[in-house]
Amino acid sequence: MIEVFILAIALSMDAFAVSIGLGAKCRSDANNLAYKTAFYFGLFQGIMPLFGYFSGKGLSSWVNDYAPWIAFMLLILIGGKMIYESFVENIEDDISRITHRILLTLAIATSIDAMAAGYAITLMDVSVFSACLVIGLTTFGFSWLGVKIGGKSGTMLESKAELLGGIVLILIGFKLLL
Repeated sequence: MIEVFILAIALSMDAFAVSIGLGAKCRSDANNLAYKTAFYFGLFQGIMPLFGYFSGKGLSSWVNDYAPWIAFMLLILIGGKMIYESFVENIEDDISRITHRILLTLAIATSIDAMAAGYAITLMDVSVFSACLVIGLTTFGFSWLGVKIGGKSGTMLESKAELLGGIVLILIGFKLLL
């Protein structure tokens, strides 16, 4: 279960980084924004691994011998994408007003990697529902905290969180090969 918690933290870093940007952008009514952001991001990060898990289970009979390599490649790609995004401009800079539609769009965008990581859960000896709950609650906590930190410190930590999450996902990918 420790692997799931580490995976949850790594997956949460994308949402955490975006939450910091949102908090820096909207300092008024930060408490309300923190709970809304945490709800959206936690819900989608918790649900999306189910799609990856069940599609991975459906394909497992065909790709069983290659499953660790496929999970490895997916985690390397996701981690690499997060590392790349830690060095480029952030989407929050283009947002003029934070609405439910914006939060929904950002929640879906930040949880696509969780869907791909759901495939890696097929290789772990854990309940997928427990894993999704841990991922969702962890993301909820990091997203809430991210808005609070962003409101106080600005965007200084945003890229560092994404960079760390990407590195951890790559390390988890290597561990799956062992």
